[in-house]
Amino acid sequence: MVRVGLAMLQGARHEHIEALHNAALELNLSLEIVELRKGGQVSEALDALVLPGGESTAMRKASESEALLPAIYQWMDQHPERPVLGTCAGAILLASPGENRSPYIDVDISRNAWGRQRQSFEAYVEVDLDVASPASIVQHRGQADQFNHRALPVEGATPDSLSTAYHGVFIRAPRFDTSSVKCLAVAHLGEEAVGVIDGSKLALTFHPELTGDYRFHRWLLTRAEQTS
Repeated sequence: MVRVGLAMLQGARHEHIEALHNAALELNLSLEIVELRKGGQVSEALDALVLPGGESTAMRKASESEALLPAIYQWMDQHPERPVLGTCAGAILLASPGENRSPYIDVDISRNAWGRQRQSFEAYVEVDLDVASPASIVQHRGQADQFNHRALPVEGATPDSLSTAYHGVFIRAPRFDTSSVKCLAVAHLGEEAVGVIDGSKLALTFHPELTGDYRFHRWLLTRAEQTS
């Protein structure tokens, strides 16, 4: 059993839940997702974390009343070997944690650097990440949760689509300063790094949960199983 904590601050949280369930089914892996809303829910029992997209400043403010982000950062400090996936705003929280903390990924990042909402776009990204192939292609459809939230349906992957090219969805996306990248770049849009990995931390400036290709979530679960 792998236990993944998902920060329920903002963004495509339920889409990440769907993606994690799909990835677990593809790996034939038992999974428990812990929805994190309070600092006290961040426990020793978690094997991995997901920091979803949204608006990073709003996420910091939303965390204040329940001290969720400080607890998440403390967990990462105490368990540096356990994997964390940060997408879009989650990548900002890894690269610029604030609170006089050292960055968890060694790269400079700029908020909303592609432009406003109307400058959001989709493009194929080249991915070079060591990740387990799916045992089978599956499509999980979860039920609405207690708040009647349901994940958006996304087009499922096919065996032919699981190549190095990845369908990247960039929504008010941040950008890495490519000249500052001192960790391993694992995803590129042209010459620009849009995904980097630093030890056990994987940061993406796009939204993998909005596609049917779960290779980044499979990476997280596989790494969590190896380190749990």
